[in-house]
Amino acid sequence: MDELECNKYADIINMEHHVSKKHRPMPLDARAAQFAPFAALTGYEEAVEEVAKKRFESK
Repeated sequence: MDELECNKYADIINMEHHVSKKHRPMPLDARAAQFAPFAALTGYEEAVEEVAKKRFESK
């Protein structure tokens, strides 16, 4: 980061972290789930394994 970029946030860098009085913090396990890998192709791994198994059995 160059000096210009660092100065861009100089006014807020030492501010206290905001904690909402209205909303409770998200539980850590829910937060982890939010950022967990997304399996867009459900069953894909099983299908690949099945095809590979059939290929090796036929040889």
